[in-house]
Amino acid sequence: MNKIVLLFCVTLLVTACSQSDTKDWKLIWSDDFSVDGVPDETKWSFSGRRSPNWACYCTDQPQNAEVIDGVLHLRGIRTENDADTVEYQTGCIQTKGKFSFQYGKLEVRAKLDQGQGSWPAIWLMPEKSVYGGWPKSGEIDVMEQLNFDTIFYQTIHTDYVDIQQQKNNPKHHATASFKKGEFNIFGLEWYPDRLDFLINGVKTFTYPKVEGLGSSQWPFDQEFYLILNQALGGSWPGPVNPEDLPVEMQVDWVKVYQLN
Repeated sequence: MNKIVLLFCVTLLVTACSQSDTKDWKLIWSDDFSVDGVPDETKWSFSGRRSPNWACYCTDQPQNAEVIDGVLHLRGIRTENDADTVEYQTGCIQTKGKFSFQYGKLEVRAKLDQGQGSWPAIWLMPEKSVYGGWPKSGEIDVMEQLNFDTIFYQTIHTDYVDIQQQKNNPKHHATASFKKGEFNIFGLEWYPDRLDFLINGVKTFTYPKVEGLGSSQWPFDQEFYLILNQALGGSWPGPVNPEDLPVEMQVDWVKVYQLN
């Protein structure tokens, strides 16, 4: 075969494969944090302080969740308010009651700080918990990073994983590297039969639906909402070093798509 013809055929084949792999995503929700001040109240609310490690220092103070020049700053700081009894304050916002989705693609462009006790996270929780309380209705951790680590964690929580202790059949978590000191795009593609995790457009981990195990293994057939937070301390990252504060997760934008 003529080399030019052969090259042309190979080019057509590569183009066809590329086009068949390209999904037609439609943007359904986003925030590019274009207005300075508190996060858009039509899209976000403060998560509130509760007993879990990640939430024990959450505050609704503007200095912990503030938009400046098109970037959301979620900060972990030493308490500056004499009326607050906790040692630290952290920024924690969510879309619960304002936006949730089932299946699609999530992308969050964020830059992570580092410090002992730092624990930023991007994650999804069920809007209505139709299968019962945690972990029965599921949890999807798109990104969690600890301390000075140059890797981050991607994790699934369910009844099957956390109660039945089926952590490797299939594997329920992975780690991946990120560009330290730079903005990275943390992503998730959620389908009826699997969850694909990504960093900067590259797939790092897939958690599949296993037929026959039901909602205990796959509660991911309901709407979930988004949480962004910069936590401090707790049993996983360990104690906080006050000299490393403040730390913050900066978020440039958040986008949610669904297949057209």
